[in-house]
Amino acid sequence: MCAVTTNRFATLLADRAPVFDGGYGWLLQERGLPAGDCAELWNLQEPEKIAALHDEYAAAGASVLTTNTFGGTAPRLAMHGLEDHVEAVNRAGAAIAREVADRHGALVGGDLGPTGELFEPMGTLTPEQAQGLFEAQLRGLVAGGIDLVLIETMSDLAEARAAIAAARAVCPDLPIVATMSFDTNLRTMMGVRPADAALELAAAGADVVGANCGRGPEEMSVIAEQLVAARPEGVLVLTQSNAGLPQLEGAEFVYTVGPQALAEHARSLRDAGVDVVGACCGSSPEHIAAIRAAVTA
Repeated sequence: MCAVTTNRFATLLADRAPVFDGGYGWLLQERGLPAGDCAELWNLQEPEKIAALHDEYAAAGASVLTTNTFGGTAPRLAMHGLEDHVEAVNRAGAAIAREVADRHGALVGGDLGPTGELFEPMGTLTPEQAQGLFEAQLRGLVAGGIDLVLIETMSDLAEARAAIAAARAVCPDLPIVATMSFDTNLRTMMGVRPADAALELAAAGADVVGANCGRGPEEMSVIAEQLVAARPEGVLVLTQSNAGLPQLEGAEFVYTVGPQALAEHARSLRDAGVDVVGACCGSSPEHIAAIRAAVTA
């Protein structure tokens, strides 16, 4: 894959494979997390289960482990009565990943997901308020020992920019990775196109821009092409596709794209100019092992 040595993330990655990890939420549910419960609370209550999944991804070849803090902002935690535990939940999530990463020579990405709040004028959240929410989350993540900031599954550029601003304020020396979910006719839910996202996120200060989640490999290939074509010089591109879309089989939803198919997709992305790959919903350590083999062959 492409190497841009002046890029902060590329420098941090050094001689590691350009591979992120995969999905967490659905695997945690398979391992006992009740549907609708707070996954981030397991950082405090079931840390060994979070560590075990990190360990499986690291053993599969992931060079970056994602903290279990996707819903770690106060508004998301408030849905479970945990809004007063932002720092503790995030610090614990980072510390769990840090311990596993150190044993495998991997990196830790501090995960920031959407707050779930709408920005003005459609909602009441201001950019300044959003930045404050992300700063509170980042203080815990930094205390736990992250190597980089991972801003993911964003649909609103204003929210993504607020998260980037928070990272630049709290941990200015850490690389910033920012991805959006283009799941609505090749746009985000808020209408953002991949090319615009690449330019805006890079201008805001992201070292890596990209896409995650979405509707599966076929659409991700189109999105990746647009991201690669638009990204400014020196900025890397990351893609993390879902393992297809879940389909109901009997009483269970099953993702339809297996490890080898997702690995072939990753190889095609590499050939198209994508710098770093991983996976998202429906993926597992088996998918990441196949991706690692495909992009390092």
